[in-house]
Amino acid sequence: MEERIIRFISALRAGGVRVSLAESADAMLAINQLGVKDRDTFRHCLRSTLVKNASDLPVFEELFPLFFDTTTASLPLNISEDLTPEEVHLIAEALRQFKRDLREMLERLLRGDQLQQTELDQLGKMIGLSQANDLRSKEWMAQKMENLLKFREVQEAILELMDLLAELGMNRERINQLAHLMQANQHSLQEQLRQYTGSRIAENMSHSPPDKGLDGLINRPFNMLSDEDLDILRKEVQRLASMLRTRIALRQKRAKSGQLDAKATIRANLKHGSVPIEIKYKDRTLKPKLIVLCDISTSMRSCSELMLSLIYAIQDQISKTSAFAFIDHLEYISADLTEKNPRDAVACVLQRMPPGHYNTDLGYSLENFNDHFIDMLDNRSTMIMVGDGRNNFNDPRLDIFRNLSQRAHKTIWLNPESQPLWGHGDSDMLKYAPLCDTVMQVSNLVELTAAIDRLLT
Repeated sequence: MEERIIRFISALRAGGVRVSLAESADAMLAINQLGVKDRDTFRHCLRSTLVKNASDLPVFEELFPLFFDTTTASLPLNISEDLTPEEVHLIAEALRQFKRDLREMLERLLRGDQLQQTELDQLGKMIGLSQANDLRSKEWMAQKMENLLKFREVQEAILELMDLLAELGMNRERINQLAHLMQANQHSLQEQLRQYTGSRIAENMSHSPPDKGLDGLINRPFNMLSDEDLDILRKEVQRLASMLRTRIALRQKRAKSGQLDAKATIRANLKHGSVPIEIKYKDRTLKPKLIVLCDISTSMRSCSELMLSLIYAIQDQISKTSAFAFIDHLEYISADLTEKNPRDAVACVLQRMPPGHYNTDLGYSLENFNDHFIDMLDNRSTMIMVGDGRNNFNDPRLDIFRNLSQRAHKTIWLNPESQPLWGHGDSDMLKYAPLCDTVMQVSNLVELTAAIDRLLT
């Protein structure tokens, strides 16, 4: 218990709660006096000794159950035990209509099987859960695990299974009961995923002290940045841009002469008896022309804003940049970025978006570009896509993207999402990737800066 309390205190510190050594000692002394048998007394004991400010209470209340509660997600029900032989036969017949992965998940829901620890650990590894040390990412991480398990497709498969059972002659009341129980079991799995992600993140926090320094921020994933963190990184972008500008200018100066022009060299040296005293080189366009399409939906906004900030801070090293932003449709934002900083420009674009809940529709946004801005794209242009490739199951319009990619000199895709998640759920990334010249994962500011340096090489 003492070791767990120490880890809990470390997690509090990582969560921004200031806990001194003296306060930690006071907590241990109080627990020795009051014991740990009564949960409420134990919680109040820790809270009164470790928390000084009311603003820190939410962090305490969120972490405490992750370290000291033994309750688990509601246990699922084994539906298969209550089925008659005839119902078992009908369900087996209906399940044959599904693909293997969906069939296995439906069978799991019928049996009421929870996820094994090895399965949870594997899912956590695929989404990079070991790097998460901020509880604000708990829900997002759990949703990523749900995407890997294809929960949305499973929900649709449950309804399809019920229709098949009705066609096979099963009683409608019994069908509704089965659907309710299977959905309850799926909800139990969702609770299990949230408990697992919360516990893992809390454990990560207990092993890492709070890192408010700049090195920690520039390596922190975009989805885990707070508004305060973003304010700090906006200032850091200017320093990184200056470094990039110097590096790119030096690289262009060294490469300025381009390739040897044999014909021009021969002509220039006829007066020297064709002795190549004067070497001529081919002219070469060094500064690229960029077409940038940025996803500014909630999950992508930080990455896109910092990307635009870097690009527009090094405009003197770029021939021309045409910037676009999209959620459910495309907006031309170059004028906004010329007049405002990227943060204010993105805010202006969001005001022009129709009100309500946004569902990303990259396919329709590509159609917008094809209809209204296709002439901007030519064989001197580098097209840069900044997005996670998630399309909410809309038509990805691969035909349009293929045409745009063929028109461009290069097509580069920057994706902040972990590669194991590409192609799962509503992700069309694995369909877009073969049509690109380069695809790079850019989950933090360090990787984003390196990607821009690389694409301008």
